[in-house]
Amino acid sequence: MTSRNEATPHTCRFPAALLLWASACAPTYPPPPESARHEVVDTIHGERFVDPYRWLEDQESAETRVWIAAQNAYAEQIVDESERRSRLEARLRELMDVDEVSTLRKAGQWEYFTMRRASEEIATIYRRPAAPDGERAPVDPNADYERVVDPMGRSDDLTTKVDIVSVSKDGALLLYSVRHGGQDEIEVKLRDVESGNDLPDHLPNALYSSIFFSESGDGFYYTYRSRETGPRVRFHRLGAASDEDDELFGDGVDPRSFINTAEIAGGAYLLFTVRHGWARGELHLKPLRPDAPLRALASGHDARFDARYVGGRLLVRTSLEASNNRLVEIPLDATAPEHWREILPEREDVLQDFTVIDERLFGVYSRNVSTRIDIFDLDGSPIGNVDLPELSRASIRGAGPGKAFLTLESYLTPEATYLLDLETGARELWQDSKVPFEADGLEVKRVLVPSKDGTEVPMTLLHADDLERTGDAPTLLYGYGGFNAALAPNFDTVAAAWIENGGVFAVANLRGGSEFGETWHRAGMLENKQNVFDDFIASGEWLIDNGYTSAARLAIRGISNGGLLVAAAMTQRPDLFRAVSCGFPDLDMMRFNTFTETNNMPALLEYGDAGIAEQFAFLRKYSAYQAVADGTRYPAVFLASGDRDTRVPPLQARKMTAHLQAASTSGLPVILRYDDKAGHAARRGLPMTANIDALAFELSFLMTQLGVR
Repeated sequence: MTSRNEATPHTCRFPAALLLWASACAPTYPPPPESARHEVVDTIHGERFVDPYRWLEDQESAETRVWIAAQNAYAEQIVDESERRSRLEARLRELMDVDEVSTLRKAGQWEYFTMRRASEEIATIYRRPAAPDGERAPVDPNADYERVVDPMGRSDDLTTKVDIVSVSKDGALLLYSVRHGGQDEIEVKLRDVESGNDLPDHLPNALYSSIFFSESGDGFYYTYRSRETGPRVRFHRLGAASDEDDELFGDGVDPRSFINTAEIAGGAYLLFTVRHGWARGELHLKPLRPDAPLRALASGHDARFDARYVGGRLLVRTSLEASNNRLVEIPLDATAPEHWREILPEREDVLQDFTVIDERLFGVYSRNVSTRIDIFDLDGSPIGNVDLPELSRASIRGAGPGKAFLTLESYLTPEATYLLDLETGARELWQDSKVPFEADGLEVKRVLVPSKDGTEVPMTLLHADDLERTGDAPTLLYGYGGFNAALAPNFDTVAAAWIENGGVFAVANLRGGSEFGETWHRAGMLENKQNVFDDFIASGEWLIDNGYTSAARLAIRGISNGGLLVAAAMTQRPDLFRAVSCGFPDLDMMRFNTFTETNNMPALLEYGDAGIAEQFAFLRKYSAYQAVADGTRYPAVFLASGDRDTRVPPLQARKMTAHLQAASTSGLPVILRYDDKAGHAARRGLPMTANIDALAFELSFLMTQLGVR
């Protein structure tokens, strides 16, 4: 089939003064479907807002469903079944459709894992006999393992998936989840593995976390997350009805918070970690004996706490008095920081994680957005470090006496796991990636970009090593900037496909993440959120000023909070970008606090709440939906969302699409690809072929807009 763009006559539409927008000759695009305007007026803190597309918030109305179908048809008309799209699908299948095996979980005489073999659409739960410590072999996708839970047949379109939740100590019982599409909610089922039958014990479809069997084996703990009342920790006794479950903790914790639970000291205590958003937390301890009082180990501090009970000690990574984090030991009978013992003090590198393996403490640090692993004795005295390549991400876990598994990846190297000898430092490849990607002839470069206020923002560039800076390389800029999440080096199939087609791929480490500690995080949240957009805009300007690309050849991409990022950047600087990919985004910050039917209320502690006058003041300045202005020459825009996004309300993408289509005068397309099964969770909830198709569609749109040959 000939692509629509190839078949449509080309008409010169832009005068020379506007060549920043496109090449002098650009295709003429058909107009988008009409979106009815039914104006609703809100007055918030004395300011009047007109919302012409409020009707699109009703997801199930007949009018909305007709509109969605028309938008999907229009998106297909714009992108079409071109040769480019077919080639991208084929290459993405090579990069993505490889064997995938989860981390092994040992229970009794068994090892449990999930596996999706190449050419399979979704993963299956398996088990195999456990090997003695030190003799563990990687899972062989060609081997025949015992199938424990088969997801096939649970839905005709393969959007119902299963995953391991917890395994009993003897390996006889399995708690597993059933997820429908991309929704955050799951069902939890209990299987007798020997018989292959599910037992009556189950949790209905809802939001859960921290689900695990008790040490005694007579039941399991779980946190039920109610959007109305907040998270509550419960205990389910095997054989009992779920409505008889005991509620153990959470009274008074509101819906903007999370609770994680652990049973420690051989079942003597329950440890509750409460997270109020992404910057503040608490630790509470409950002895598991009748009438024992709950004790606060860490409460009332403006800091995070990440606790693990190891070898009879409670080790806690905290940002209290340490923006870059430190590691302390908290006695189980302590209630004040003066009783804590510092194990690893704060230093210039950011302590991102820690673990104890074979009587050694491993501190996983971030140094200039690259992993460093240092080794200490259990009191914190340095022993050495693990040799790691530059600009890489690494993790480490135990593999038996004297051994550890070291997992590495980088921007140009897919993930691989090595067996590390802790005495000699020698390592051997244990499990390699099967991703067919050749890094020869490619270059990775880290640069520092001065933001609007002078802050230096790291940005990583991937491109051919013989790239000439002529100012016309098709460039895709990616960012996130929020929720204390770091964009560490990783192998990205989007980046691989982009640079294989001669482009430049750029990753900006914006404020709001954890790359440089809590100070960096807070410099990009609440009243400081505009810093994130300034950092991103400065990164785009740097790429142009330094001869990599031009505004006519620059695209930006972001998902979720990153969708808000690219939408805010586009509405603030529509002249700077040629194309925008905005996936599953937060956009309407004026009504965000009213979307209580979704699982995103904790984000109010990161973004702010427009119901609070002081926070309304800064949200108003960047809320992307309200920032869309009629008569503006907006870039080409691709939006993606779906019905089963129960974390970020998909109504925002629907309204933004209609608003941009009506407002833009550039003649460039604004399209929405909307899947009724897609959402935020589990790779958006789609099987492998659907994921490949969605990514090929998106990249085909961006490459066409930037003139990638």
